[in-house]
Amino acid sequence: MPEEFEYRKSTGSLDPFWFEHGYGTGYHGFQNLMQQRIREVMLVSSPYDLYLFEEDGRLYDLIRNEYQGLHLSHSPEITRVSSGEEALALATQDTHFDLIITTLHIEDLTAVRLARSIKDIRPEVPIVLLAYDRRELGELMMHYDTSVFDRIFIWQGDFRLIIAIIKHLEDLINVDSDTATVGVQAIILVEDNVGFYSSYLPLIYTEILKQSRRLITEGINLTHRYLRMRARPKILLCTNHEEALDNLNKYQEYILGVISDVDFKRDGTRDSRAGLDFAREIKSRHADIPVLLQSNNKNCEQEAREIGATFVVKDSPTLLFELRQFMTQYFSFGDFVFRLPDGSEVGRAYDLRTLEEQLKIVPEESVRFHAERNHFSNWLKARTEFWLAHQLRPRMVSHYPTVNDLRKDLIRSLKDYRRQRQRGQITDFSRETFDPNWSFARVGGGSLGGKARGLGFVNILINNLNVKDRFAGVHLFVPSAIVLGTDVFDEFLDDNNLRTFALNCTDIKEIRSRFLDAGKFPESILQALRDFLDIARFPLAVRSSSLLEDSQYHPFAGVYETHMIPNNNPESAVRLQELVNTIKLIYASTFSQGARDYMRATAYRLEEEKMAIIIQRMIGSRFSNRFYPDLAGV
Repeated sequence: MPEEFEYRKSTGSLDPFWFEHGYGTGYHGFQNLMQQRIREVMLVSSPYDLYLFEEDGRLYDLIRNEYQGLHLSHSPEITRVSSGEEALALATQDTHFDLIITTLHIEDLTAVRLARSIKDIRPEVPIVLLAYDRRELGELMMHYDTSVFDRIFIWQGDFRLIIAIIKHLEDLINVDSDTATVGVQAIILVEDNVGFYSSYLPLIYTEILKQSRRLITEGINLTHRYLRMRARPKILLCTNHEEALDNLNKYQEYILGVISDVDFKRDGTRDSRAGLDFAREIKSRHADIPVLLQSNNKNCEQEAREIGATFVVKDSPTLLFELRQFMTQYFSFGDFVFRLPDGSEVGRAYDLRTLEEQLKIVPEESVRFHAERNHFSNWLKARTEFWLAHQLRPRMVSHYPTVNDLRKDLIRSLKDYRRQRQRGQITDFSRETFDPNWSFARVGGGSLGGKARGLGFVNILINNLNVKDRFAGVHLFVPSAIVLGTDVFDEFLDDNNLRTFALNCTDIKEIRSRFLDAGKFPESILQALRDFLDIARFPLAVRSSSLLEDSQYHPFAGVYETHMIPNNNPESAVRLQELVNTIKLIYASTFSQGARDYMRATAYRLEEEKMAIIIQRMIGSRFSNRFYPDLAGV
């Protein structure tokens, strides 16, 4: 069996590489991705071309809305100019432009001359030529040296091309760092026809960003969700054999897939077999890397399939549809579909938890079929789960006595990974992912309050510094809990018109009575509490966690209430009502006389205080029909 399998069996833990490289629980490496961005774009075009380009003057709005819809930050600013003189003046005066896009029609200069002049001033700024007409572009390339442009594109009416241009250039400047940091994947696109790659890039980026948007829903908390967007695959556009081979050599361990033409230049001359030979080289190194070959020469199809590549005809009326279909199936976008060798579907997983569940029940021949082709690791890479994919990829069916042993190891790996990914983190509560033994999750917005923040910090220290393994025979952990954020407190007060009353009333009995009688409690929070109680079948400590509580200078120790509830009524509705009433009583304690007196000794006002709630598992033992907590301390 593989060494990492033996290591995991003997130690029951994941290797330290996890933390060192920022994978998993800390995911700090993800924070260092996409460090270089294109934020300022100069667009040089005649007024008429600009009108064609914008159609109804909403180009910037369309791009900004697309960025927001895909949860992309840093929508670029676009500065429009219509003359070469204006463009040169801006390039001379300002150093902040990250990209210059020029069309063929400029009032006072040719596009080639403008590009050369700008390169003399700002050689580091990429310049892209955007043409509207293939014939006009062909004449330009025939009579002028267009190597001054970093890339040439054909505008075909889809504003997403601008986003694709920006993302393509960002990929080029970030790929080295991002692959080395956390193993971000790359897609090699080999195409020298400007029209084709101008169509392909917007489609590929759209599919990749849709995949990233799907993954947002599975992040363990808000930070993790949006950091995963940065880990989307890079697209490396190559126009000749040398570029393609160089990228394969540099990033072969990170290649998610390859889309290649068959006929393109090799050693400066056009070679009708360049794509076939490139595909054969890829498969000889990594047979599991999916390759799509495309050509108008249908005679290439048989050889492409013998190599192990998929083949499509370039002049097919459904070319883009077939390209999208290939990406979904072979780049492992979307669900993991369990199949038998004959292609029939026997199961489907949409996240790590359902993958683990399906692995328990699908037939052995399906597990073998996917394991032999590295489908599990490929699917994980497409979902930015790089560490786990890196661990699974070397494992071969032949390393295990039986397929069932392989199945058990895959299930164990997924379970350990999901647990480790959440340990030390305050996650967003989800019934599907919450583990009643060790999860620490939040419900609702706003602050966690001082006490929950302190518990969260201790949780991080215990897990990230491996304190839990430091003492033989001792299991050190923070008991599982969910935290209602302070926004729930605000919503409860406002929905029931209790804020002014509570601030002015000094009779705590009356305050408690009014809070308990309040009929409105946020429905989304009630549903989360129902889900939590379906999982939590043990006594609970319901604890205050105000903004000021457990702070360094104003600890507020003992000022607010904590209640313990048995949580053992056979009726779920009764258990929910008991929990909600307890929460209301702790909310009411925010306005107790003791809290008011303590607040007067500080620089704060009572109306500034907000209350979060910790609902935490009580640790203890049952004796007969009673439960005894193990330990309490301060």
